[in-house]
Amino acid sequence: MTIFKPTRREIFSMAAAAPALALPVAARAQTLGAPSASNPSHFSFTLGQAKLTIVSDGHLETPVSGLGVNADSAEVQAFLTSYFLSPDTNYSHTNHIVIELGDAKVLVDVGSGSRFLPTAGSLMDNLASAGIDGAEITHVVITHAHPDHIWGIRDDFDEAILPDAQYFIGGAEHAFWTQDGLASNVPAEMQQFVVGAVNSLNVDGAEWTLMADEQEIAPGIRVIDTPGHTPGHMSIIVESEGQQLLALGDSMSHAYMSFARPEWFNGFDMDGDVTVATRKRLLDMAATDRMAVLGYHFPFPGVGHVRKEGEAYQFVPAMWQW
Repeated sequence: MTIFKPTRREIFSMAAAAPALALPVAARAQTLGAPSASNPSHFSFTLGQAKLTIVSDGHLETPVSGLGVNADSAEVQAFLTSYFLSPDTNYSHTNHIVIELGDAKVLVDVGSGSRFLPTAGSLMDNLASAGIDGAEITHVVITHAHPDHIWGIRDDFDEAILPDAQYFIGGAEHAFWTQDGLASNVPAEMQQFVVGAVNSLNVDGAEWTLMADEQEIAPGIRVIDTPGHTPGHMSIIVESEGQQLLALGDSMSHAYMSFARPEWFNGFDMDGDVTVATRKRLLDMAATDRMAVLGYHFPFPGVGHVRKEGEAYQFVPAMWQW
């Protein structure tokens, strides 16, 4: 297994933008401009008896060179352009879910905090804007220990930002990041990822419950193993009154590419072959069982369904209701 493919340049800066005139007019991405004022940062809906709220932590901007690293780069750029997306910069959202079911109020992942990219780290403020009191969160489930999912666990005093919650992470994920000598076995530019993960897992005020496949967090809420993106990555299934939603985490990181080209994997996927196998399994499961899905990096709010289309799939956004 090759660990950590992206370089520091790929993670912390955007690729130099190719001149717009280098693309034919018909092939340019048609990007809508930013609003003059802020847009809503949360979206609520129900699933049976479960009340679900998607809350944004902000967005990330990374080079397109990190997408589809096992495919021809020109083909990747052409694919993105065909979907009206930039062939240079991958602009992705960060969609967290709060699950209220029975006595449980579960937050999945804690975002970047102030320690990663400046375009993210708004989760706590946006929870408040959504009318969700952080003190009422009963469970925090971490899908995996990448910066945009766990670095927000610490407050400015290096203590758990939600000290009254129970904290959960996959046992394999915890074991991977906390293994002896990991920081010295990764490229120098990636050592900060390891240090950040360890600091987050060792934060004061968080006692970890280590999870296994199909373990229940609370009634109607369970986790499943979805490895590849990281060795111990897990996804969450919510079930109520016969309806199901699958919170994908980063097992599928692109709302179009992960579906239409499921065999392509990204530079952030630590084991590409396992990532692809996991993705195909989840796509088939969601399409067959007609499950709703939530993509962490999909266009906000990131909720929809999976439609099988020949040997590929299609993400069908759910209808927004008022």
